[in-house]
Amino acid sequence: MCGITGIVYPDAGIPNAQPVPSEVIKSMTAALTHRGPDADGYHQENGVALGHRRLKVIDLAGGAQPMSNPEGTVWVTYNGEIYNHRDLRMELESCGHTFRSVCDTEVLVHGYAEWGIAKLLDRIDGMFAFGIWDSAARRLLLARDRMGQKPIFYSVLRDRGLVFASEVKALLVHPDIEPDIDEEGLAAYVTFEYLPGELSMVKGIRKLLPGSWLSFECGNVVQSSYWQIPISDAPAPENATERFTELFDQAVGRRLMADVPLGVFLSGGIDSSSVAASVVRQRTAENVKTFSIGFQDKSYDESSMARLVAQHLGTEHHQRIFTAEAMRDVLPEVVAGLDEPFGDASLLPTYLLSGFAREHVTVALGGDGGDELLLGYPTFFADSFAKAFAQLPRPLRRGVRRLGQALPISTKNFSVDFKVNAFLRAADAPPAWRHPLWLGSTIPGAPDDPLHPDLREKFPAESVLSFAAAEYDAPDTQSHLQRLSYQYCRTYLAEDILHKVDRASMAVSLEARSPFLDRSLVEFVAALPASQKLRFPARGKAILKDAMRNRLPNEVINRSKKGFGIPVAAWLKGPLEEMVNDLLSESRVKAAGYFDGTRVQRLIEEHRSEKRNHRKVLWTMLNFELWRDARGVSARS
Repeated sequence: MCGITGIVYPDAGIPNAQPVPSEVIKSMTAALTHRGPDADGYHQENGVALGHRRLKVIDLAGGAQPMSNPEGTVWVTYNGEIYNHRDLRMELESCGHTFRSVCDTEVLVHGYAEWGIAKLLDRIDGMFAFGIWDSAARRLLLARDRMGQKPIFYSVLRDRGLVFASEVKALLVHPDIEPDIDEEGLAAYVTFEYLPGELSMVKGIRKLLPGSWLSFECGNVVQSSYWQIPISDAPAPENATERFTELFDQAVGRRLMADVPLGVFLSGGIDSSSVAASVVRQRTAENVKTFSIGFQDKSYDESSMARLVAQHLGTEHHQRIFTAEAMRDVLPEVVAGLDEPFGDASLLPTYLLSGFAREHVTVALGGDGGDELLLGYPTFFADSFAKAFAQLPRPLRRGVRRLGQALPISTKNFSVDFKVNAFLRAADAPPAWRHPLWLGSTIPGAPDDPLHPDLREKFPAESVLSFAAAEYDAPDTQSHLQRLSYQYCRTYLAEDILHKVDRASMAVSLEARSPFLDRSLVEFVAALPASQKLRFPARGKAILKDAMRNRLPNEVINRSKKGFGIPVAAWLKGPLEEMVNDLLSESRVKAAGYFDGTRVQRLIEEHRSEKRNHRKVLWTMLNFELWRDARGVSARS
């Protein structure tokens, strides 16, 4: 896994093109050292500079980047893994191509020369973000993998040049890019807790969407989508469970490719446990390392279930228990390393788990993607109740909401008051809005929306939620649940879950792989009817549970979904109280101009007095202010 950077001027490729300053591309690349601590590399020619930081996983002796074809006319800087690179290598060799390494990067070089960008992207299977400079065509090409596992950001400069990188922090090193807040990005962040779609938090910076590629030629940018999740309403095949199991094991097997130590994240949930069980079937159990972390607060702790699975499978299990103080103390360190503010509190335990695993391995497999593809979240189950709730008379709905707000406030994980009020806040919202609002921190324009009044007026709910609504409307299906699965994959999975895993793992130079996001498996699952995924009373992931009944203990198969959470609600009125008082003080908030100072103070007081549980919106704002301090972002003008 790696970090990539690049600068291309409009006149790139012609003999008298302005050279890119070496110190700029080197400084940008150095900002990504955590993504690739093992080596750096650069390529510069007329008006072009490419940079690369490498984490060695395959072909440790070779595979240096940026890498070129023998003629030196095609150069690539690449981050990721191409799992079918050996098959593609054989095909390209049969076409007359000669390889100089056994690294998967070289498949991109020869594959582009043989097939062009469109056919290359159709053939490769993996997680990736890469830039290809074609000097003969004077063209830069950027591409991101189908599900969005690897990030790539870009910005068009004032002179119409283009700069790109794996993370925003590398772009901010460029002298022409200022860390000015993108107000549309801020409005979306406060609602979703992450930056959806192409948005970033910095004005002028955009990210390439999953399954898309970009062409930059003579100052002109053209984008195109090369793949979409193939949602279908076709009936399930008779052997659906057997076929799912076969594809799942193949997906896991492809991700065992590595020349460095490899392990498995094991939370004790069915997704990661299924991955571990498949790894054990393909390797001897004593060679499989599994990793889990636990917490002293038992309502957040899953370590006992992880131990049960590890004992059942016979893995070499590693576990570490963290205190609330340890998680709290690492918060500034984590936020300082982020390229954008991020409101999902599970980033902290993911970072701690990644750091713990990195003490033993360089690659770790995880269960990400199972919930979104297989309708595993409790929100999918709650959706049917929301439809019924929306049919109630308005006065009755208001009364139910008042009853929910009267419940005693608890700081326990997924407490009754939290679940009830989370459900009620958006139960009668339009179908395309409902789930993003359930998962997010606030509803635009609602009493707990902390944005400055000017920004609330500028970005109403219809504008902010248009990102989610567009993804709900995209698939050609009549199934509401299939639409929701697509929406989750394109929004919450791509830009929250996978963003979190990428940043947390890469911060400690660990490569994280997700078998559930294998192309063949995704295409098979997406075409299954919703009844194969969400089945009452078994709830979500029905086909996965059927497939794993002979591999995992019943306690794992039958247990309810449990999130990877931390006690944020208690922290905000306890160990983090001083930080909240400082970063969210009324004077500071008003001076900055991004939030409504009076409203923010009301939210803090209501939370501390246990009148309301505002942990999500307060945590989201707190992380924005921590990030703003770390990046030196000024007040709103």
